[in-house]
Order: sequence, then C-alpha cells, then structure tokens
Amino acid sequence: MIPDGNPLLLILLIIFGICFLVQAFYYFYFFLTPALFRPPKPSAKQEPVSVIICARNEEENLRDFLPAVLEQEYPDFEVVVVNDCSEDGTDNVLAGFLELYPRLRVSSINKDPKFTHNKKFAQFIGIKAAKNELLLFTDADCKPESSKWIEKMVSRFEEKTGFVLGYGGYFTKKGLLNSYIRYDSMTIAVQYLGMALRGMPYMGVGRNLAYRKSIFFDKKGFGPYSHLASGDDDLFVNANASGENIAAEFSRESHTRSVPAADVRQFIKQKTRHLTTSTHYKTPHKVILVGEPASRVIFYVSMIILLSNLYAWPIVTGLFLMRFIIQMTVFALNRKKLNEPGILPLFPIFDLVSPFINAALLAGSFREGRANTIWK
Repeated sequence: MIPDGNPLLLILLIIFGICFLVQAFYYFYFFLTPALFRPPKPSAKQEPVSVIICARNEEENLRDFLPAVLEQEYPDFEVVVVNDCSEDGTDNVLAGFLELYPRLRVSSINKDPKFTHNKKFAQFIGIKAAKNELLLFTDADCKPESSKWIEKMVSRFEEKTGFVLGYGGYFTKKGLLNSYIRYDSMTIAVQYLGMALRGMPYMGVGRNLAYRKSIFFDKKGFGPYSHLASGDDDLFVNANASGENIAAEFSRESHTRSVPAADVRQFIKQKTRHLTTSTHYKTPHKVILVGEPASRVIFYVSMIILLSNLYAWPIVTGLFLMRFIIQMTVFALNRKKLNEPGILPLFPIFDLVSPFINAALLAGSFREGRANTIWK
C-alpha cells in the first residue's frame, strides 16, 4: 500500500518502479539471451581461413601464446603476423617460429619518423597479405583456450554470414583489479552478444572476431574512422554488421584469454580508449547502451532516498530483492557459460560502482581533450 504524504516521494516511487521495469527488460531481453542461446548445427564445410595478429614489441607474448594459434587442429589455415615497428626481440622470435611452423607468414612494417600510423594500418597490411576470404582476428597477448578455436569460430560461417562474434576474456589472477577487469569484459560481452543475437549487433572485440575479407574491401576498410587509434574491431562491426549477416560463437572451446592490465593506470588507459571510441557508435546503439546504466543509477539513488524516508519501504524492498534475484541468476548463468570463476560474490558491488567508474573515465577524457593516439 502506498502511503499518503510528500508528493515528491510518490513521484520518486513511480520513477523507481519505471527503472525496475527498464532493468527487467534489459535482463530478460538482452542479458539472458546469451545464457539460453543454443547454437544451430555448425557448418560441416571447413573453409580456409587466415588468422591475423598485429604485434608491436610483443616478444614475450608471441613466444608464450603464438604456438597455441599455430598448432590449431584445423585442416587449412595460415597465420599472418604483422610485425609493426617492433624495437624489441620480436623479429628474432618470429624468425625462429618461421623455421618451425610452415603456416606462419610475417609482414613487417619498418619505423619511419616521417610517417606515424595507428593499429588500423597494421591491420590493413595483414588483411591485404591474407590469402583467404575468411579472416579471424586476435591479439599477440591472447591465447586460444583450446586447439578447436579456429574450427569453432569458422563453423558459424554460412553463405549469408559476414561476421562472427567470439568471446575474449582475460586470464584469472589474484587481486580486486583482475576481478573487476574480468567482470567488466564479461558484462560487455553479455551485452554485445545479447544484442547481436537479438538482431542488433553493435560491436565485437578484436581479441576474438571473424569476418569476410570481401566485406572489408566492399565497405572501403575502416572508412571515416581510419584516423582513430581504436575501432578496428567495434567501430567496423558497428558500421557494417546487421541482423542478417551476424553470427555468434562462444562455446568454451572458442574462447580466447588475454593478459589483463597490470595496474590501475594501465586499465584506465585501456578502458578510456574503449569508452571514447563508443561515442562514434550509431545513435540507436548509444541510446540502448546508455539506457541500462542510467536506469541502474536512478534505481539505486531513488531506492536510497525512499528507504531513508521509510516511504513505501515494503514495495521498494520487494522490487529491489526481485531485481537482485533476476540479476544474480542471469549473471550466474552467463558466468558459467563464459567460464569466469570467482567473480559472482563481487557482482553486486561492481554492479553498483561500474556506472560511476565509466562516467568518470569518459568525462575525464573529454575534459582533458584526450585523443585516441595510442596504438593499443
């Protein structure tokens, strides 16, 4: 029963209820979709594929992770590594691998003080060098979780399929920062996979993404975003993927794992780059993406105000508990499917603070006039 009294609190209660419904919509329509997704029967045709990796000063990561790519169980593939102006021992590592792995091909970009470029140029060189129509992308600091990675990702290609979105998580390490990084990457994946499966693809991650070479050249490459350091993955998908040409593959055998940021400063740099790139998404996508965290913040703030005034507290408490059960259930199902251990107990805390962290990072980048100038 709604009590009489302050009309402002009544309005706030109505807003609280609306935010609950908005949150329920996101969880049931978008976020639950990956957890319940059952992929169609994979294609039996194993088309040739080119794996493309851009590397700048990645000597150690290439030594550790490139063999897992080169030793994939797939009948017809090549691995194109673009050595982009590396100044460490990358050349020597790749030279050693060239003697051991006939599937490896290397394209090198030499440093020129008169010509600076971003990662997209290295990506373009790799795409030009690729012999095959199907392109599969990952990073030098990534490792496939199984020897079936290529097979699983390529199996989602049908005649009409232009893009296949995969899951790229991070290695599990000790510490709160690692837990937050894995929470953040998982929730972003649930969002972009859920929207793609609902026919509204808006991004993919370069750690695990596949598309057709013909699409890249038909759409004139990275187009108007070529000058940005980032966006070789999410902006290209945002501009060219549709509900008709998108597919997703995120079984455990198709996952990749990346080296997480070593400290807060590195995480802030990486996260800020992604957030500023997202401002170039299509307007409908930006509205959907802003709607969830905005309604989440309003939900929490209005709940605190209402409970502090003991206004309709049974209703407020009931809706909060209902949302909590929904979100924890959906998160637990997705956590299991995406194989992210150890972060479920921290989810309520991260759920509360993440909108404020993202808003602060985005506002800070605009205030400082930060440009997307870093390669990675």
